[in-house]
Amino acid sequence: MRVPFRSRWRPWLAATLLLTPLAWSQAQAPADPPQLPSGRALPSLGDGGEMTLGEERRIGDQIARSIYRDPEYLDDPLLADYLQQVWRPLLDSALARGELPPDADQRYAWRLLLLRDPSVNAFALPGGYLGVHLGLLATVSSADELASVLAHELSHVSQRHIARLLTQQSRQAPWMIASMLLGVLAASKSKNADIGNAAIVGGQALAMQTQLNFSRDMEREADRVGYGIMTEAGFDGAGFATLFDKLQQASRLNDDGAFPYLRSHPLSTERMADMRARLALNQTPAHDRVGPSPALHALMSARARVLGESRIERLQALAQAGRSNAAPLRDPATLALRYAATLAAAQLRDVGTAQEQLGRLLAALPDDAAARQAVDLLALEAMQLTQSERLAGLERATLQRQALAAPERAALILGARAAAAPADARALDSASQRLQTWLALHPDDIPAWQALALVAQQQGQPVRAARAMAEAQRAQLDLAGALSRMKSAQTLARQQGNMDHAELSIIDARTREFERLLREQFCEEREQRDAVCQKPR
Repeated sequence: MRVPFRSRWRPWLAATLLLTPLAWSQAQAPADPPQLPSGRALPSLGDGGEMTLGEERRIGDQIARSIYRDPEYLDDPLLADYLQQVWRPLLDSALARGELPPDADQRYAWRLLLLRDPSVNAFALPGGYLGVHLGLLATVSSADELASVLAHELSHVSQRHIARLLTQQSRQAPWMIASMLLGVLAASKSKNADIGNAAIVGGQALAMQTQLNFSRDMEREADRVGYGIMTEAGFDGAGFATLFDKLQQASRLNDDGAFPYLRSHPLSTERMADMRARLALNQTPAHDRVGPSPALHALMSARARVLGESRIERLQALAQAGRSNAAPLRDPATLALRYAATLAAAQLRDVGTAQEQLGRLLAALPDDAAARQAVDLLALEAMQLTQSERLAGLERATLQRQALAAPERAALILGARAAAAPADARALDSASQRLQTWLALHPDDIPAWQALALVAQQQGQPVRAARAMAEAQRAQLDLAGALSRMKSAQTLARQQGNMDHAELSIIDARTREFERLLREQFCEEREQRDAVCQKPR
């Protein structure tokens, strides 16, 4: 049986995450009234307390480092690009509203971590990391609903809720914090409040109530700020309200009032009423439509549903869905059904079903350039999985050339992967050049480094491949692994008599840089200025 994602983390990691999530799979805090009678915005709850931004970022880096190593972590280029189309307008809106400092891109990580988890959930981590579960992407029915989640989580970061929580915790005895967190974790995992109640005894119950009250205030503030961010970014604020209907169905919580002190987030029914009141009172000006089109959203939601499945019988059911209805309907539901069927069939290596469902998907495709490219990339992916050169009238070579020529990141990465299997010398050269240009501007793009490593290996360039993998591990915050790989590339480069001296110089420089960063990380995590930290280099 597969161990749940969070249960494999060290206890302190689970504890930190537990205090920061939006917990979309459960009930949420109500939004405040939109404004005071005078029209003034509601006040902020305060600053980050005693924790600096640097300390907050280091905590987030430590947690993210563990997430990157977990098998449940998923870095899918198509879903990542789709999330960015929703995320970037929200971040720009927060900057324009003054919710974030002007240099926020440098002070925060701003990384979206996609997790192969079927629950309807998202969470914020210290330092600007946000986690999104596949279950959430598969459940939301519009980009507006997804924007409401991301805006809420962005508000947790911008209002420094995590730093304030951690500052408050530091004032409590460690044993009290541990007991409190274990109780909440037990209740969350079992969905049985009695278990959590049993874990919280004596004076710890009072600490628990204090923490939950503090969390309620934060959730209210995140609702208020998040609503303003998403509406001013151009998304429909009704996405907040419609999402709550789904949360109510997904949470399976009843409203019998039992154990109210364990509820860090009141039920979705309360929050729906408050958000609808906000929508009625706050008539925001119309904005141009932003974010993914309804057609692209439907395709990516279907992709999340398939990638979140690990059971063969479920993939088989998805692959067979809709075969009795061949009408070329162009509605989002039909698109989602046929996209999921095509991808599921390709993962099962079922060439016949993949070809049939891809043909039906193409027939249902509307006049939408972004959706068409997503389907073309799906076709290229299906050809790789089924080892086919042609599916539903589409040629692998043509799709590969189009992908490598397209400006989009997902197309570049998927095109590079296709060029490497089977190897195509001309396509490999094109992919290598495009990837190196892209990485010069986006040095933390993990899948791009991994694609470059694959391309270099196929080109017979093991040193460049080793260096690219080292950079991928550095981007995953695994400095020890990155240094080990870079030293391997260094050794391999010196063993080759005809090695490019420019390449060797880059490797030597990056090796020294990784050693420096690793020393700094060691000093920060140990929080001591010993001889190792102070020793000049």
